[in-house]
Amino acid sequence: MTRFLLPALALAAFALPTLAHAGDAAAGKATYETNCSSCHGATGKGDGPVGAALPPQMKPRDFSVGEFKFDTDGDGETGTDADIKNVLANGGAKYGGNPLMAPWPQIQGDDLDNIIAYVRSLKQ
Repeated sequence: MTRFLLPALALAAFALPTLAHAGDAAAGKATYETNCSSCHGATGKGDGPVGAALPPQMKPRDFSVGEFKFDTDGDGETGTDADIKNVLANGGAKYGGNPLMAPWPQIQGDDLDNIIAYVRSLKQ
């Protein structure tokens, strides 16, 4: 039995760090409500009070659609966690997006992973 247990534990050690980076959507909700909902809205439809006042070409992204437009890291995929992290850290204008999407460098570490998990949970 122990000859099977050790390889299983070794595999679990590699899998656990991946799970740790998944983020906690429930924890990300508070950060989203504080920093993002004024533009993106409480349900992520881009209809927050600030977002609603903007002209159509400047409207915030509708997270309920679940589509992201930037490949910030050049890996050939748009909307990866790395892409969202880059937009949050550097703002939308850096990637050719909405200049009103300000950088949020104060959102870091677990808060960043959690807010990404929450934003992804808004897809309907």
